[in-house]
Amino acid sequence: MSQNYTGSNPLITTEPYKELPANRYVESVSDSRQLDESEKNGGIQPFLNDEIAPTLSVADAIAQMLENLGVNYAFGVAGGAMASLWGALSNSSIEVLNFRHEAGAAFAATEAYFANNHPTVVFTTAGPGITNALTGLFAARGEGAKVILLSACTSAPQRGRWAIQETSTYTLPSGGIFTPGALFNYAITIESAAQLPQIFRKLALAMAQPGGFVAHLSIPTAVQTSLVEDISLPQLDVTPFPMTASKEAIAKSVELLSSGPFAIWVGFGARDAAEEILELAEKTGAAVICSPRGKGIFPEDHPQFVGVTGLGGHASVLTYMEEQPPLRTLVLGTRLGEPTSFWSSALVPKGGFVHVDIDPEVPGVAYPHVETFGVRSDIKAFVKELLQQLTDAPDSTMPLPRPEHKAIEPASDVDYPVRPEVLMAAIQKIVVEGSDAVVMAECGNSFTWSTHLLQFAEANRYRVSTGVGAMGHAVTGVLGAALASKSKAVGIVGDGAMLMNNEISTAVKYKIPAIWIVLNDARYNMCHQGMKILGLKGADATLPPTNFAMIARGMGAEAIVVVRESDIEAALEQAIASTVPFLIDVVIDADRPAPSGGRNKSLAAQGVKSSAAKNAVKQVSFPMV
Repeated sequence: MSQNYTGSNPLITTEPYKELPANRYVESVSDSRQLDESEKNGGIQPFLNDEIAPTLSVADAIAQMLENLGVNYAFGVAGGAMASLWGALSNSSIEVLNFRHEAGAAFAATEAYFANNHPTVVFTTAGPGITNALTGLFAARGEGAKVILLSACTSAPQRGRWAIQETSTYTLPSGGIFTPGALFNYAITIESAAQLPQIFRKLALAMAQPGGFVAHLSIPTAVQTSLVEDISLPQLDVTPFPMTASKEAIAKSVELLSSGPFAIWVGFGARDAAEEILELAEKTGAAVICSPRGKGIFPEDHPQFVGVTGLGGHASVLTYMEEQPPLRTLVLGTRLGEPTSFWSSALVPKGGFVHVDIDPEVPGVAYPHVETFGVRSDIKAFVKELLQQLTDAPDSTMPLPRPEHKAIEPASDVDYPVRPEVLMAAIQKIVVEGSDAVVMAECGNSFTWSTHLLQFAEANRYRVSTGVGAMGHAVTGVLGAALASKSKAVGIVGDGAMLMNNEISTAVKYKIPAIWIVLNDARYNMCHQGMKILGLKGADATLPPTNFAMIARGMGAEAIVVVRESDIEAALEQAIASTVPFLIDVVIDADRPAPSGGRNKSLAAQGVKSSAAKNAVKQVSFPMV
């Protein structure tokens, strides 16, 4: 995955599990052996020097292993088949949150990982519990998160006998769900406690490596309660390590970048190297562009920032490539996929790319015909090497193009409905500049309006999903972001996503300070506007009008409906000040063209035919349509 990891050190120092005589308890601390820190955190009872720990169940051992890996949160939906595992997690130091749908739990787990860099857990029962979680787990893999799925499956004697929610090769394909592949980096069914030491070792090593890692441990119901006897878990002190490029690769990169002006294309994988990238840009005078997921890694108010590429991006990037073309582009931590580049040839510099990523398969894939020098390295380590070897560039007298921001016309006398660009200006003022809240944007028009108009000056404040791009990711992921960051998190979402999969009830139960800003236009509006732009008729993307504030209040959250532009800022201030989950239902002008023209052009290039409708609305996005 195109990102770097700087999480906590996994430390496994678990003692062998053996039987303790019944009713043998420690009478005082003076009798007990000295506890290490991990045992204190895990709440493990001290024992006498000449005694040994009591027998644990497999479920208890797994919970203890997760504590040692640094897991703070587990998100899921309970069920009878995994009752023992649920109980073990609930009696550990891990905070367990029971969600309303497994997909929402997986999205929240993904965003919790990005908020605190600790691996997270998703737990599900058998059958539909597993399949419901798959979309969120695909997102975790695509985004580069470290997430461990714990699921229940049918015990061996009951398989093939139509057990309740039977989960076996009789009912589900084993390939891809219970084996490693495109979804899981590692997957195994635990049939015996004897497997635990090797599983623990595998996970500890994976959590210390850079990049994402999604694992699946499937535990049959009967195995969860089986006893762990005479098994020692490995004692591992695994330190996260940077993946550094070879001296030859660094030297070649310096040679290529020193041969002419270059630009820097920043992706989400470079988020841990924000300071070094800023220093590199100022040292060399390089122009900086970023992917939608890379917003804020390089300050968007900096004079060397040219704009965002891809979906919801800025035409200023094309202006720069046409008027001040670099010889090469240094690509840092982005896969350059369709949401980032639309595979546009206008973004290809004459000398090609120097592409740095921790995944060796990433460089050269998006643009296979373009000369690309691929470097496998941690972004921070690579940029530090460049800073030592690249020479300072002379100050440039030619200003760089800047992202376009049209002045907002005065409101009409009616002041209704709310124009999306007015809403975004208020979010910029009250939320982005007036608070430290994490901001997430849902796929669809919420994504394009937010990416195009909001500006961030620091990394890790803005989150969008461009791998899977599932509806419901931000609606539910905002809970994980708020919980793990221990601060406000704001989801800018559409009404379609809010109807599909929300976790307002979960936020209320656990008092999570999530905020939803719903762009309510009674449409799947990206689809509606896109079909119109493409000249395709007959499809219906409308929705019955919904009062989301009423729904939220019915679940116990605070909520307000905004229908006038003059009321937006007050509503946002009220939400930021609130200590409980808060929803703002904004009735927006559905006919304002969203900045998504680049997506329509990309669809057309892939074979979606347009009838060239005469009344198609001109788009304001990058690339221009």
